[in-house]
Amino acid sequence: MTKFNLVIPMRKLYSILTLLFFSIGCTSSDKDGPRLPGLEKSVEIIRDKWGINHIYAQNQHDLFYAQGYAAAKDRLFQFEIWRRQATGTVAELLGPRELNRDIGTRLFMFRGDIKEELNYYHSDGEAIIQAYVDGVNAYIDQAIRSNSLPIEFELLGTEPQKWTPAVVISRHQGLLGNINQELNIGRAVAKIGADRVAELQWFHPKKPLIALDKAIDGTLLDADILQLYNAYRRPVKFLSEDLAANKGLTTLETKQLDYNSITSQQPQDNWSIIGSNNWVVSANKTTSGHTIMANDPHRTIAVPSLRYMVHLVAPGWNVIGGGEPEIPGISIGHNEYGAWGLTVFRTDGEDLYVYDLNPDNLNQYSYKGGWQDMKILRETIPIKGAEDTEVELKYTQHGPVTYIDSTNLKAYAVRCAWLEPGGSPYLASLRMDQASNWQEFREACSYSNIPGENMVWAGKDGTIGWQAVGIAPIRNNFSGLVPVPGDGTYEWDGYLPILEKPNDQDPAIGFIATANQNVTPNNYQQWNAVGYSWSDPYRGARVNEVLASDELLTMKQMQDLQTDYLSIPARILMPYLKNIQLDDQAAESAMLEFEDWDFRLEANSVPAAIYVAWENALRVKARRPEPGGPRSLATGSPQGIPPSSS
Repeated sequence: MTKFNLVIPMRKLYSILTLLFFSIGCTSSDKDGPRLPGLEKSVEIIRDKWGINHIYAQNQHDLFYAQGYAAAKDRLFQFEIWRRQATGTVAELLGPRELNRDIGTRLFMFRGDIKEELNYYHSDGEAIIQAYVDGVNAYIDQAIRSNSLPIEFELLGTEPQKWTPAVVISRHQGLLGNINQELNIGRAVAKIGADRVAELQWFHPKKPLIALDKAIDGTLLDADILQLYNAYRRPVKFLSEDLAANKGLTTLETKQLDYNSITSQQPQDNWSIIGSNNWVVSANKTTSGHTIMANDPHRTIAVPSLRYMVHLVAPGWNVIGGGEPEIPGISIGHNEYGAWGLTVFRTDGEDLYVYDLNPDNLNQYSYKGGWQDMKILRETIPIKGAEDTEVELKYTQHGPVTYIDSTNLKAYAVRCAWLEPGGSPYLASLRMDQASNWQEFREACSYSNIPGENMVWAGKDGTIGWQAVGIAPIRNNFSGLVPVPGDGTYEWDGYLPILEKPNDQDPAIGFIATANQNVTPNNYQQWNAVGYSWSDPYRGARVNEVLASDELLTMKQMQDLQTDYLSIPARILMPYLKNIQLDDQAAESAMLEFEDWDFRLEANSVPAAIYVAWENALRVKARRPEPGGPRSLATGSPQGIPPSSS
């Protein structure tokens, strides 16, 4: 995910408050809109009162050209930051502090066959993505010529640069894997042992092997092994020092910029207690007699938004919904035939490999009894306010090398399933956008490598369905939860075909619901390609509780369920609290607030505030590290202490 924050003086901001209609043309005979090179015919764009563009084109090329043009017009600064993150050129804008990010970006950049990559996402993928890029570049040219760049460019003293298809397919913003969790579990196992870690964590639905191989020196795992990976993945932050001579900002506004950057660096919530939700309901369970799809993907709230709403219409295309602003198509939405949505199906597509190095040549590592040469690429990184820096990017046969410990003759590399063709997040939804039934939608899902998701479908024909997606390595002799030797002992046995991941169609209960929790059926067979770490089950349990009603369901009930605050953990824990003998008058008074409480965590609820404070205190006590124990496992909630997410 990409997140960046910049405080702009309110006097510089402008709003579109009315319906806007304009057309873009390809020749001088087209009226009422700009003439853009590259368009084959005229295109109409209607911006409605919510600011959503409805794009009407006469062919596929012009549709995606116009999508790129319109999205860049709305989000040009966001596009430029994306481009710099994708190309490893953030240090050119923000200076030496971003050098590690740029090294990491280049280290983890897709370097395979670009034509194969683009056409993976759609049979016309290369043409679609090129048209989109051409539209983006057309608006960049127009904005520079007309001196109408957004204020952020003036503040930073820069201009946007041109896009290429390689920018679109960047993986930097994706929900990719569990590599930091894997390293933290390895560190914990090295300190307190596998059995104790297994007791402290809720690994499910199966029990994984988490003991470290004897060849792994656990004392060396505390090094900053994933520094380059984490630098590549972190949000971009801006400081007052980044401004071009402060550009007329007042002292207060400059301080606001620094404060905004500092406060935005709060750590992300524990992934086990947050998450998305979606569900589909059969026509025979609704008052309208139609299927219903509901989706609430929980992404970081940012300005500008991480999603972009648009309506795309051309021969063969009629789809509306939300997607990543910087890629063509729609990832969540509906067409004439059905609606679809997504949540996370935890899929582990990353592993950390540890290598013995040749003491006579640190660019060689041990593999299957012999020394193998690392592949080395050399690139030059421009840096604002400093000399360009030449860097070496090293790779083993498993993947990018993130850390070399020359003292102990060790190297560490990350194997990434998402560096295979088709690993650009959400881009394979181009195929889903044209699905006319459940079978076609499932076939489209078979191309969806990243992220690991629960895709649900509600068809106009009455069909509902669920297909888990995501590229899933098959591990036959290890769990993927701790670092392993890179000597050839622990290898992936290919990838599980996506259509063999869990799925369902028209279940007898009349609905399907997911909320990032484990939804793998007990009778599933391919456990060597299923993860062990999932979000806690309470939100999913609440959705199931409501949908299982014998009464027919209304659209209003579905809307209310998306903002339902009933806490199942509160319902479980409150009886324990009420049985506690209190000797404090204030505490006894607080207990009286729980009379007739309905377990809903409403914003203005006094008992909800008291309960959450108590639950948080419990969690702190439960997570207090043992003397000599690991700093943090960061892998989930302690057993027996359910979080209060709703």
